[in-house]
Amino acid sequence: MEMKEQITIRRAGEKDVDRVLSLLSQVLEIHAKIRPDIFIPGTTKYTREELLGIFANELTPVYVAVDETDEVLGYAFCVQKAQPFSNNMVPFDAFFIDDLCVDESARGKHIGQLLFAFVKEEAKRRGCYEITLNVWEGNDAAKAFYEKMGLTVKESQLELIL
Repeated sequence: MEMKEQITIRRAGEKDVDRVLSLLSQVLEIHAKIRPDIFIPGTTKYTREELLGIFANELTPVYVAVDETDEVLGYAFCVQKAQPFSNNMVPFDAFFIDDLCVDESARGKHIGQLLFAFVKEEAKRRGCYEITLNVWEGNDAAKAFYEKMGLTVKESQLELIL
């Protein structure tokens, strides 16, 4: 992967809150267009205070991709989860990607691939068995990206709107 600028990935901190909120807004608008019955335009998934708590928690690390000036160009929200869901399943840890975003002005520069590769190595370092995530139906670009990263369907959630 050739890149003109140097990208570094590090843990998110308090100084990144405003930029991460801006990126969360970009993601929300994508989801609101796909599912206006569920998502409220002009909002974000987390508040400033919630982000600070998430950033500080070892089990919910957020990694940011930054350029040479330390500007956040993308992020990956992760959650380390202990499995199983029931007593008939093998116990293991999973690294769940709760949210991954690259700024719309920085897309096409392989930043998402770098973030995903970093998350994959971090999951291995933490002794996790797998990486999991959810993708909303209709978000075809995200689905194609994750398939390109090697993810396959594990299970599906179906709905009946009443």
